[in-house]
Amino acid sequence: MGYSRTGLWSAGSALIAAMALVGTLAPGASAEQRRDGDSEKAVPISQVVGDDNLRKMNEQRPLVAAASILAKAQEQGHYEGYTGIGLQEDHVTLWWKGDLPEPVQRAAERARKTAPVHIVAADHSLAELKDASELLQARLEKDPSLGHSVKIPTDGSGLVLTQNTTRAARTASAAQDHSPVGQVAGVPVKTISEEPLQERSRVNDGAPWSGGAQISFGNSWCTAGFGVRDGSGATYLLTAEHCGRSGQRFTNPQGTYIGTSTKSHDAHDVMLIPTNSDNFMYTGGPDSDAGVRVDGWDHVFPGEYLCQSGVTSARATGGPVCNIKVLFFYNDSEDLVEAEQMDGQDVARGGDSGGPVYTASAGGGAIAKGTLTRSAGSRLGFQDFYTATRDFGIWINK
Repeated sequence: MGYSRTGLWSAGSALIAAMALVGTLAPGASAEQRRDGDSEKAVPISQVVGDDNLRKMNEQRPLVAAASILAKAQEQGHYEGYTGIGLQEDHVTLWWKGDLPEPVQRAAERARKTAPVHIVAADHSLAELKDASELLQARLEKDPSLGHSVKIPTDGSGLVLTQNTTRAARTASAAQDHSPVGQVAGVPVKTISEEPLQERSRVNDGAPWSGGAQISFGNSWCTAGFGVRDGSGATYLLTAEHCGRSGQRFTNPQGTYIGTSTKSHDAHDVMLIPTNSDNFMYTGGPDSDAGVRVDGWDHVFPGEYLCQSGVTSARATGGPVCNIKVLFFYNDSEDLVEAEQMDGQDVARGGDSGGPVYTASAGGGAIAKGTLTRSAGSRLGFQDFYTATRDFGIWINK
């Protein structure tokens, strides 16, 4: 991994030089344009996302833009003192160990023209925390009773070891019989109890295929994430790899062939299905053609508020699940982002896997943020869109 994905909690990932511009991309094709004979149009996202959730997203737009300026400066320099970037209520925080390099100082001044930026001293750099995390993960592989995952706080305070809630007492007792996990490589380790996230594996779409549609394989189904294209101009649907590895044949629920997956990344849980796709995304109930255009993609920053539009949740709620706040990034092979539905609602359901995770754009559409992988109650695990871009060289199909 190169440069880290950034946020209130963070783990490693690399940024690319060409940053996606939030809300400044040209409007995409409407639903009316995407299918001959269709009369429906993509609606403004204000008709899809509730007023309070949309307000939160819009208010964060300057913070995301400022954070992206800082992120690009770090990506260009790969400075060892970097720890993380996170969105607060009214400012962006950059955690750093040691002296701030001059290029990063200049980037902070540029970012402050967009939103307030606070620079806070960190006890440990991200590089130090990643090294310690690898040691701790190696211990977990030898003794799974110690915990199931490791998280890296962006404030540089140390590591967080998670244990299964239902096994917390037994695990704590078992840990006493082993060498202590209170510190690894000079880095403090905090233990918390929570259940592992579980995989979550619009029902009559047609070509060009759209995000949020149900994609079926055998007697099971997942949700299409986004219509994307690569540098050669080939178009695909992006979804979760655990829905079916390379060679899986996908149809809509009526049996119409969509495509056969050819490219996948098992560890990152992302997969491409070659097919004719567009930049429309379903956001309504299972029998609704309502949706919005996807104007582009951007990086994820903890503290952001997002929505998800998995097909099974749409059956249960009649629309998207919103008020999902990004918490941190896992530092494991999957490299997932974790978020939480702040009202305590079920954030996802079986069959939502691969579905779109997004925010609002300034142009009235959506900005792609990632695809859904796991959930547990109100907690969500998803793969950020940048990781798919890095793995496959793709962007939103427009």
